[in-house]
Amino acid sequence: MTMIINHPLLGPRDAAEFVYLGDASLINRPDPQSETAAEEFYEYLHLRDNNAGEHRELWYHEQGDRSWLVVTRNTLTHDITRVELARDVASMRANGAGAE
Repeated sequence: MTMIINHPLLGPRDAAEFVYLGDASLINRPDPQSETAAEEFYEYLHLRDNNAGEHRELWYHEQGDRSWLVVTRNTLTHDITRVELARDVASMRANGAGAE
């Protein structure tokens, strides 16, 4: 079964055109100057939640217009419920709207 990502500008595209880049939720990078930086970076890199169900993911349209997308997808069914341009999501967060 082919997963189709409905690109906001280009319409339906095969997921093979994209590269999955991980969790799109706001993740705070640890401060490298912190006294506990080693432990904080270990947790940041290796101890993230991997819950089943709906996730917001970052996808890069590598074999297309090279846009970044935030895709809301159910990891159990692969159903995609929302696709947004990452720049629009970042703009909304910067303006205080839609912050998670």
